Amino acid sequence: MDTPALCRDCLTPSAAEGRCPACGSPRRVRHPELMTLSTAHVDCDAFYASVEKRDDPAIRDLPVIIGGGRRGVVSTCCYIARIKGVRSAMPMFKALRLCPEAVVVPPRMAKYAEVSRAIRAMMLELTPLVEPLSLDEAFLDLTGTGRLHGAPPAVLLARLQARVEAELGITLSVGLSHNKFLAKIASDLDKPRGFAVIGRAETEAFLDPKPVGLIWGVGAAAVASLEREGIRRIGDLRRRERKYLIERFGALGDRLWHLARGEDSRAVSPDRAPKSISHETTFDTDIGDPAELRRHLWILSEELSARAKAKEIGGRTITLKLRRADFALLSRRHTLDAPTQLADRIFRAAEVPLIRDLSQGPFRLIGVGISELVPAERCDPADDLLDAGAGKRRQVERASDLIRSRFGANAIVLGRALR
Repeated sequence: MDTPALCRDCLTPSAAEGRCPACGSPRRVRHPELMTLSTAHVDCDAFYASVEKRDDPAIRDLPVIIGGGRRGVVSTCCYIARIKGVRSAMPMFKALRLCPEAVVVPPRMAKYAEVSRAIRAMMLELTPLVEPLSLDEAFLDLTGTGRLHGAPPAVLLARLQARVEAELGITLSVGLSHNKFLAKIASDLDKPRGFAVIGRAETEAFLDPKPVGLIWGVGAAAVASLEREGIRRIGDLRRRERKYLIERFGALGDRLWHLARGEDSRAVSPDRAPKSISHETTFDTDIGDPAELRRHLWILSEELSARAKAKEIGGRTITLKLRRADFALLSRRHTLDAPTQLADRIFRAAEVPLIRDLSQGPFRLIGVGISELVPAERCDPADDLLDAGAGKRRQVERASDLIRSRFGANAIVLGRALR
């Protein structure tokens, strides 16, 4: 029986060997189960860096790092920087030592959220079963969509890739399989602009030689524990008895037993929501000056607010995070009377514990977050009996948001954000 194949450039399905018989492209994906699988993981390629390169052609062919400050960390970077060894969460000074020619760009969360919403809208045109994991990745369940769209899931996903690249100027990688666990693994196999498939028939053969650290959620500590038991490969896990793994590792052991066999019963859930969102920054030098700390807190509050507004959510609990020069971490929480997504309310709630803890400085890191998330329509009531000026500040912030959306993020800058 001929193996199905699909051209990712002209979208022609064909079982012919070699290049696409219709357009001559070598970019074809071939797999025996290509036209029957329906669970996908879609992941943008170096998302933040790709957006920055799209918006600034002058840096398109240069290594780009998204982050800030020599004592900050890398948020993400482009593939050119990755070739030099730069990785996400790497200290900035180390990243610049590996790639001194890199262009460092501060993150623009509002812009990334805007692009993310556009991609999400395209996904939802294919299926209502879209489960976002972050701004740049999501699971899709395309079961039963073939009759509606007149094409199998693989073709729909290839169309999505082409449309996002043509209309939004960024690229995606797709993983297609029979469950979420394997789809997520597949999406990382052929980056960038990849399309990889893991079928049912090959699942165990594919997984057996892979390191246990490939399993989603198995971090360095879990890998070390497994290796002490002589379990280094997923095949080692599969050969252990379920009872032994549960006795040794508890609930994790049961989960690993199933995943080692490629079994994952989790459904793609469009209702799965984040529990919190936050932003933080690490300073180049420790800061104890109250005015400078308040300035950074305001900038972070604005970034957090922009992200909340882009996601159309807000939060009731505000968390301030401070890391002292000796690396001790302080975390302070305050629950509001009503949820908010406004930078002004986030800042004012976090400012109180900041002032209270100034004596424990200087600090090397400050962060702010919101939790107990709710939809935007439940946030920021017009009247606040405890703060007569809240309504006016709310109107000012909404007006500022409108001006920035039309004329750019720097069209209005509040004084407290300036040095």
